[in-house]
Amino acid sequence: MRTRNMIKFFGAVIIILAAFVTFIYPLANSIKQGLDLQGGTHIVLEAVDTPDAPVTEDSLNRAVTIVERRINEMGLTEPLVQKEGARRIIVELPGEKNPEKAIETIGKTAVMEFKDESGTTRLTGSDLKNAKEQIDQGHKNVVAIEFTDEGAKKFADLTASNVGHKIAITLDGQVLTDPVVNEPITGGKAVITGSRTLEDAKNLAILLRSGALPVKLQVMEVRTIGPSLGQDSKIKSEKAFAVGIVLIMVFLIIIYRISGLVANIALLVYILILLSILKYLDATLTLPGIAGVILSMGFAVDANILIFERFKEEVLIGKSLRTSMEAGFKRAFNTILDANVSVMIAAIVLIVMGSGTVKGFAVNLALGIIVSMFTAIVVSRSLLTWFINTGLVTNPWFYGLNRKVPEHMKNKGGLK
Repeated sequence: MRTRNMIKFFGAVIIILAAFVTFIYPLANSIKQGLDLQGGTHIVLEAVDTPDAPVTEDSLNRAVTIVERRINEMGLTEPLVQKEGARRIIVELPGEKNPEKAIETIGKTAVMEFKDESGTTRLTGSDLKNAKEQIDQGHKNVVAIEFTDEGAKKFADLTASNVGHKIAITLDGQVLTDPVVNEPITGGKAVITGSRTLEDAKNLAILLRSGALPVKLQVMEVRTIGPSLGQDSKIKSEKAFAVGIVLIMVFLIIIYRISGLVANIALLVYILILLSILKYLDATLTLPGIAGVILSMGFAVDANILIFERFKEEVLIGKSLRTSMEAGFKRAFNTILDANVSVMIAAIVLIVMGSGTVKGFAVNLALGIIVSMFTAIVVSRSLLTWFINTGLVTNPWFYGLNRKVPEHMKNKGGLK
């Protein structure tokens, strides 16, 4: 049994260390960096009411869609376009040094066109009255479109002369969809089939409507962050992260010795899992996001400290190392759960109510708390159980006990 536990413990440690050394740099470097880490342009746009186009939630969503399409055409790396409040749009362009060019691109009037197979424009977005995603009687996801009176006549002529052929619907020269005309369509209404999901149909409907109802946008703020400033922030954040980890690991080893060493190994697992999740979610890491990660590391360590203190208390009342360890995890679990749930509630409130960098901080904090619970309850517990069961070290002092050990505990092994 001792040999089996030795294989488990040392095998797990070797695998964790090898995985950390192998994957930490590729993972860290593959996560997208925000504007504050690599520099670029930050633009705040505000929607303004006009007699022809009052600002509504729907019109703002269309504006966001148009802005996002235009920004993507600039070929920038990982731009960010998001709503803020009821009227504002935040645009972050990492690496963009020319804000005037970006503003000019964003401010262009959206041009929607309906073209026949020869490429001739037969209708424009001004002829489109509405577009809405629907599920038809055959349970298929479709987009129902409606034209103005003049647009209905043009569309009837277009479909009558193109039965069996495709017509292309483009926005700013990009093809949104190219459905095949099955029959002449009169009455000013039609449906576009072919959407795989209702969400796809909704996105297409927004794009179609965006050409029909533009909303006026005013530039409220333009801020440029130089690449040197962003790089400086990145270097400082990396140093803070590294120093924080080293100090935590040294503290744990000094105070809890072997138990602290186990907690450090679990902390490496925590870092790998958290970075993998951020990579999988395609998250963008910003300075507040890094702060959330570092803060969640504190909760990961705090959970281990609670467990080890309960462990020491059980040893002092005369229990064996193995029994004390099991009891320590059980006694500490409710306290750890209550503390993490409280922080998770605060993080959820920030995610729901906050925006931009505040939300990024809260998301990273929430993810870190979930991962820290796993590493403290599963990884630390498993590693410590296997090590105690090896019987290699039976003196409670090596597990962080500084107070006097009862006489009957001095020679007790970890298998009783």
